Amino acid sequence: MSDQDRPRDPGLQPERTRLAWRRTTLACTVASVLAVKAALHGRTAAGFTVVAVCGLLWFGFLVLAHLRIRALAGGDTDGPPPLAPRHAAAAALCTAAVAVCAVALLF
Repeated sequence: MSDQDRPRDPGLQPERTRLAWRRTTLACTVASVLAVKAALHGRTAAGFTVVAVCGLLWFGFLVLAHLRIRALAGGDTDGPPPLAPRHAAAAALCTAAVAVCAVALLF
């Protein structure tokens, strides 16, 4: 049997990738919670606006991460489908924007 005829053995890569998505979601959640804490401490209208935007970005990232985690857990023998470039860009933008919102609340 040649290498091409054997079924693909993805090993632990899908599990590591799934855990990485979960860690990133947790980090995004922590940044959002800290943003809420900072806004409650400052009690300004601008602070609450930034928190609302941060919450929407967090929710958007959560949806994207959930979709990717489900795709990785599909158990397909050919491996999970590749991440669409627009989903990757959206996840990166949401993560960066949440960080910017959190930093904006500090100053």
